Amino acid sequence: MKRYYAFVIVTILFIAFYSCENKNGEVNSKPKIKLQGLTLNNNKKWIANKETHIGMMRIDSILKSNTLLNGKVLGNALSKETSYIIKSCNMKGTAHDQLHIVLVPLLEEITQIKETESIDKLKQKTTHLKHLVAIYFRYFKT
Repeated sequence: MKRYYAFVIVTILFIAFYSCENKNGEVNSKPKIKLQGLTLNNNKKWIANKETHIGMMRIDSILKSNTLLNGKVLGNALSKETSYIIKSCNMKGTAHDQLHIVLVPLLEEITQIKETESIDKLKQKTTHLKHLVAIYFRYFKT
C-alpha cells in the first residue's frame, strides 16, 4: 500500500512539474514568472521598435523549432538575435526601461544555456527562456 501512495505522489509531482508545457512542447501563454517592476502601459502593451519585435519573434521561432541538445550551439543562435535587438534598439523612455526588465533575465538565461552541458538542465533553461519570451509578447507589440 505504501508503494501505491508513493507512486501516486510521484505521479502528481511529475504532472505538476511538466504542466507548463503542452503536448507540442510549447509553453502555455501564462507563465508563472514575475518580473519585478514590469507593468503594462495603462493596461495596454508597450510599443517596441520593429527590429526588437523581429528579434524576439526570431528567438521565439528558434526556441519552438529547437531540436538541438547542444547548449553552446543553441545559445550562440539566440545570442545572434539578442545582438541584433541590442544594436537595433532605438526605444526611449519608459517603454525602453520596461523592455530592459524583460531583456536582462533573457540575456542571463541565454548565457547560462551556452554553458549548459546537461540535457536535463538545458531543457529546463530552454523552458524558462520560453516563459520569458512569452512575457515579452504579453507586454509588448509593434
